[in-house]
Amino acid sequence: MKKHFPNQPNPVVMTVALLLAGISLALVRFGERTPPQAPAPKSMSGATLANEVEPCALVLAPHTGAAREDQDIIREQEALRLDPQSSARMERLGWAFVAKARASFDDGFFKLAEMAGQCLEKNGITSESLLLRGHALHNLHQFRAAEQLARELVRRRGVASDFALLGDVLMELGRVTEAVENYQRMADLKPAPDGYARIAHARWISGDLEGALEMARMAARGASSSAPEISAWWLTRLAWFEFKAGDVAGAERGCANALLFQTNFAPALLLRGMIELHRGEPELAARTLTAAAAIHPLPEHEWWLAEALRAAQREGEAAQVESGLRARGASGDPRTAALFLATRGEDSATALRLAQEELTKRQDVFTHDALAWALSAAGRHAEAAAHMRLALREGTPDARLSCHAAVIAQRNGDAAESARWREIALKARQQLLPSERALLEQIPMTAERTETARVP
Repeated sequence: MKKHFPNQPNPVVMTVALLLAGISLALVRFGERTPPQAPAPKSMSGATLANEVEPCALVLAPHTGAAREDQDIIREQEALRLDPQSSARMERLGWAFVAKARASFDDGFFKLAEMAGQCLEKNGITSESLLLRGHALHNLHQFRAAEQLARELVRRRGVASDFALLGDVLMELGRVTEAVENYQRMADLKPAPDGYARIAHARWISGDLEGALEMARMAARGASSSAPEISAWWLTRLAWFEFKAGDVAGAERGCANALLFQTNFAPALLLRGMIELHRGEPELAARTLTAAAAIHPLPEHEWWLAEALRAAQREGEAAQVESGLRARGASGDPRTAALFLATRGEDSATALRLAQEELTKRQDVFTHDALAWALSAAGRHAEAAAHMRLALREGTPDARLSCHAAVIAQRNGDAAESARWREIALKARQQLLPSERALLEQIPMTAERTETARVP
């Protein structure tokens, strides 16, 4: 990970790098000239459509919209109507769906991207189809299937984007050392901002926050108006690491810079709302987090919004947001939904089920943390401690991990270990929800421990 990377590239961002980074026509079958007439019903889920409609027909179902991503989809569909045998056009349509998924935060477009990849394979598997399908499956959290495709892709071709995909999948599966090896090979082949951003994430997971900041700054220098969405992401990630390092002012500037590229970029709005809540401005935070949740109603966004509303003494609105989180959280982000329920001390059985199911899909430190927290909420504190050790195994400097470690140690009767993690968490308290800080405040500092706590 500490290897010196080659010279930085020109900041112009390639389209495929953009799609890989922290992404009205009648139906027509790919390769056929005569289109059937009935469009796929919009009320059907992606899974149902995949079973009942031939994928090559589905990806050319009527699409509307005025946004750049919508127009790209429409343009490629129109081109395929004129030349339905064009593999290049089908590939571009698949990546247009990926771009739309990232811009709209609608995972249904990732499913359409996967179907476009399946269409590419009508005449045989290609590296292009593997990359498209693997990227879509990764974003759909089908990590095992994505790993198989990524390994085949590396075996067949082995360019930078192939190693990037494999590294991304391995990170989710908790195999950090293997992921880092693939990121290094990616960087050796093609040093670029999207690679630096990945390496920044890996360094943070591995306990090297300063190294993460170094690489995030290199990625941010590649920000360009020609790639506003990915530029906003790189700048937000840099701001996020600055926030974790305690540089709140730097993080705030980073959010502002990201929002210059993408005005309604939900991750930047989330971080800005967290900063405002940390500074004791709950009304301002509530407005910012309302915007983030409206764009992308993820459980994490709604959780922060509810706590900002409660801090602003708008209890009724907070309860309403939390009601929606309970209703939709399991489908939107089961891991965060499990954390929310366990933190609130309610429905521990559901929290445990969600966390256990998530662990069957990915085994990274944050999934082990969610399971540890859910086990502890269910009163299974010894089992919780075992999974908490797995969550802490990389030394990731994250206040939520430290908070959970402190509480679980206390529940297991280890006062000194609890106090140590409490001190670590409180040093990064700006990252914590008010309810998480309240949990820490219930843990007494022990007289036996006097030395300065540090991350192991």
